[in-house]
Amino acid sequence: MTASAVGGNTGVMQITVGIITISDRASAGEYEDLGGPVLKTAAEKAGWRVQAEALIPDELPRIQETIRALSAQGCGLILTTGGTGIAQRDVTPEAIRAIMRVELPGFGEAMRMESLKITPNAILSRSLAAVVDRSLVVALPGKPSGAVECLGFVAGAIPHAVALAQRVPTSC
Repeated sequence: MTASAVGGNTGVMQITVGIITISDRASAGEYEDLGGPVLKTAAEKAGWRVQAEALIPDELPRIQETIRALSAQGCGLILTTGGTGIAQRDVTPEAIRAIMRVELPGFGEAMRMESLKITPNAILSRSLAAVVDRSLVVALPGKPSGAVECLGFVAGAIPHAVALAQRVPTSC
């Protein structure tokens, strides 16, 4: 189980993270993946352990396969970056919704609400969070700064959501 108690009976959860960069151009080597590395740094600063990383194209089946593979590897939290806009190839939300057990609309709402204070284009974002298998999946924007900002807006709810996704007993 990836959400294990750290330091005895303190109840602090160790969150194991998988990071997926979803980008046709970065996966084809046309430019460097900047989103994945900044999310890895942000996750490590939060005290989470990054276990796996992937760089894949904007292809619905590949996104679904990669999410399921990282969940099977024990990643309690899966962060995706890219594919949440409205361009023709932006299919990350559709890929996640097709395999999710439940969507957590508050995550997307909070990310858009806070991002709107930074850029008027935030209203175009389709970022979301959902439970897939036993993992919390958070779909973040493709722009590296936006991905880290949005992660920061919802980070406080992530430990409890991961515990619930992994069926760890909680006080609720």
